[in-house]
Amino acid sequence: MLNSGSFRDPSGFVFTKDNQIFRAVTFYYKENFDFFINSGLYGELISKGLLIPHDEVDLKDFDYPNLYKVLKPEKVQFISYPYEWCFSQLKDAALTTLKIQETALNYNMSLKDASAYNMQFVNGKPVFIDTLSFEIYKEGKPWVAYSQFCKHFLAPLSLIAYKNLELGKLLKEYIDGIPLNLTSSLLPFSKKSHFGLFMHIVMHAKAQKKFKAANIKENNKRISKNSSIGLNRSLKSTVSSIKLKHTGTTWNEYYENDTHSDIYFEDKKRLVAEFLDIANPSGVLDLGANTGLFTRLAAKKNINVISTDFDAMCVEKNYLLVKENHEKNILPLILDLTNPSPAIGWANLERQSFFNRGPFDMVMALALIHHLAIANNIPLQNIAEFFSKICNWLIIEFIPKDDPKVQVLLNSREDIFVNYTEEKFEEAFIKYFKIVKNKLLIGNRIVFLMKNLK
Repeated sequence: MLNSGSFRDPSGFVFTKDNQIFRAVTFYYKENFDFFINSGLYGELISKGLLIPHDEVDLKDFDYPNLYKVLKPEKVQFISYPYEWCFSQLKDAALTTLKIQETALNYNMSLKDASAYNMQFVNGKPVFIDTLSFEIYKEGKPWVAYSQFCKHFLAPLSLIAYKNLELGKLLKEYIDGIPLNLTSSLLPFSKKSHFGLFMHIVMHAKAQKKFKAANIKENNKRISKNSSIGLNRSLKSTVSSIKLKHTGTTWNEYYENDTHSDIYFEDKKRLVAEFLDIANPSGVLDLGANTGLFTRLAAKKNINVISTDFDAMCVEKNYLLVKENHEKNILPLILDLTNPSPAIGWANLERQSFFNRGPFDMVMALALIHHLAIANNIPLQNIAEFFSKICNWLIIEFIPKDDPKVQVLLNSREDIFVNYTEEKFEEAFIKYFKIVKNKLLIGNRIVFLMKNLK
């Protein structure tokens, strides 16, 4: 079956067979592919951990026209998208892209595209996944992917850092990268004087407008290889100079400000660890993970964890911990559970929705249900049905209405939540799950381990 996100490139395409991922290489790309392999660039990128490795497989097992090679790449556990990354993930992906371009130029090749979608996080680090993105360097030819790099990386990084943390979400609206004229208009005036941003965004946007008005190609000027190397260095310097101001939010300082005792947290940690041992999941999706306190309980048991939160600064702190501690089996992502990443792009098939990229063996939903049921008015029945569709195992915490955290939510609104009780909670969930075990914690909070009935 053809992958719906790889139809644009005549060099090849991605497809699945017998639940395995393959990449087809067409004869259109033969010269570039052979040079890529024989020049030593492929080996160099693999040795540095910059590219997903692949094996070549026998062509006779596949019935596609114009096949030159079929590759079986190493599997990526979960495909994530740039609008789900925090600032530092996007910045690391940008710098890795530039490192790959620098290495390619040393081997007389160049990246023909610099899409952020070609980067994935594997073992805690950004890795390039598109083997067919390299072309033989031609003397005098400008970097064809320059504009794409600026739209996919430089534009969102500068807007997130210097305008608003939430503007990374624009990548969801602009699947081909945030337009540079829009970026230039949104950037604070003081940041437009930053030399790198002035050159690569402000002047670049003006040049694009000029070329479009004159109906000529943007990249028609001949430049030397040394100039290409210089451009790469300038972009690297600009990206490196963009710094995010780490500000506190209600949620990224949640644990520091929590009023519950250390006894509660230690009891909860022991209980979650026990439930993980009972279920022994192959993977965990931690929803509302904050900065990853309970994520790391699962990770320490050698379980791969996708650790999500709607607060971008929580995800930022989580990712920085992943880097600091060299945690290879944690993937922090931005996810608003009430408005998760949808299917977008051509025919709404080019990029999959978040939950279609599963399945997830276990979901952890700790200190989350009251936010869904009370802050967002989602009935318990709807929540239970949704969880039943995405996981086999569920660790979930019910926080009663008299809990201080729930009372905070009710302070500014009328209490219309007559069905928000432990009895109604269990009644909703036992339609879809078997309650394997549960325990009452300090403050009358209850943690449940549930198994899907299907």
